[in-house]
Amino acid sequence: MFAKLPLTALRGFESAARLGSFKAAAQELNISAAAISHQIKNLETLLGVRLFERSSQSVRLSADGECLHTYVHRALLDIQQGLQVLSPSCVAQSLVVSTTPAFASLWLIPRLGGFYRLHPEISVRLHSSNEVVDLRRDASIDLAIRALFTPDPQLVEQPLMDEYFGVYCRPDWQPPATGAPVELIDVPWLSSSAVTVDWPAWCAKAGIGDWLESARLRRYDEEQHALQAAIVGHGLVLASQVLVAEAVARGQLIAYRPEIRLAGARYTLVCVPGRERQPAVRAFSEWLLAQGALGG
Repeated sequence: MFAKLPLTALRGFESAARLGSFKAAAQELNISAAAISHQIKNLETLLGVRLFERSSQSVRLSADGECLHTYVHRALLDIQQGLQVLSPSCVAQSLVVSTTPAFASLWLIPRLGGFYRLHPEISVRLHSSNEVVDLRRDASIDLAIRALFTPDPQLVEQPLMDEYFGVYCRPDWQPPATGAPVELIDVPWLSSSAVTVDWPAWCAKAGIGDWLESARLRRYDEEQHALQAAIVGHGLVLASQVLVAEAVARGQLIAYRPEIRLAGARYTLVCVPGRERQPAVRAFSEWLLAQGALGG
């Protein structure tokens, strides 16, 4: 039944399609770029279609190539999973999850112990970066958690929780005396809404624009640093309710004027089609979605 399947060429094609480069595919498979080119040319001849659009500087998938890559990638993932199930050395499963450093340290890591108690056989390795990883090119990443602004039709997406921004302070924080400057902790935030997430936007919505005339701004580049500054009493912080949830649960911070909110993004789980069926990915996704359903 499968005697005529060009498995070697399909593996070379999948690597080149995922990495967007014949040279990168050759390095991944430890063969020459000429061999990759030859395999793909033979595959194109066999199918009677052009799989890549070639130029002097790059290659990119054609419409037929995009279609074939979806099927081939899923099939190879299934084969890989089948081999892992039968391999004694793979009894302990591993999972690589990509997310931002702030989400990893402030939300995910404090909850990971609950996942390990349910699934001690799965080891989670975190890939933390503020850069969006191209999951179709980096096969080492199983799953990503993103604050998503626009859907990606080429990925499987599962909504985790919606984000909003509010102001938080220490439980013992007291408003400054009349005329005295208020201390505001400032950190850059991104939002999917038309409203910018910053102190002027929040103050305008709260009807206290005069705060900004004399405010002392404490500026930080990292969300973790801004929240830590608020916890130790350096002032009010405008923050994501997702990232501040752990500090609120511990009683380190409380919401100030909780009725004033600015819209944020939607945290979403994303993976390459086919990976959502892998047992470790499915187990982690189900656990994570249950955590999100608890309200962050």
